[in-house]
Amino acid sequence: MMQLLDVIAILCAGLMVGNELAVSLFVNPAIWKLDDQAMASRLAASLGKAMPFWYAVSLVLIGVEAYLRRDGAGETLLLIAAGVWLAVIVGTLTMLVPINNRVAAGASGSSRKDWQADHRRWDTLHRWRIVLLAIATACMIAGILA
Repeated sequence: MMQLLDVIAILCAGLMVGNELAVSLFVNPAIWKLDDQAMASRLAASLGKAMPFWYAVSLVLIGVEAYLRRDGAGETLLLIAAGVWLAVIVGTLTMLVPINNRVAAGASGSSRKDWQADHRRWDTLHRWRIVLLAIATACMIAGILA
């Protein structure tokens, strides 16, 4: 049963990092080339609905892994992973969500001249988020394997 939890936790966090990386490396550059505010707004709205659940589930899974491995060799790494993941969530809520909401609202309201600036600012912050998520995922995997 523990191995199944390990696989689920690694897949959940790993797929999230992969998804976030794909958005940053492939999706956003394509949107910039198309200069398509409506597409950016739809993507922001869509991901804005799905991602909070995925982030929360990943944090819970990391927390369960840390709890089950308390006093074990991987406990510290799992606690670091949980702490970094939690910090990413807080940063997302305070910095990225407000920008995402402005981009998402762009297609439904009047055309915003600075939607691209918002989108680029979001992407810059998003890249830092990806780095932190990758570090947290690496710590989680190392903690599971310890």
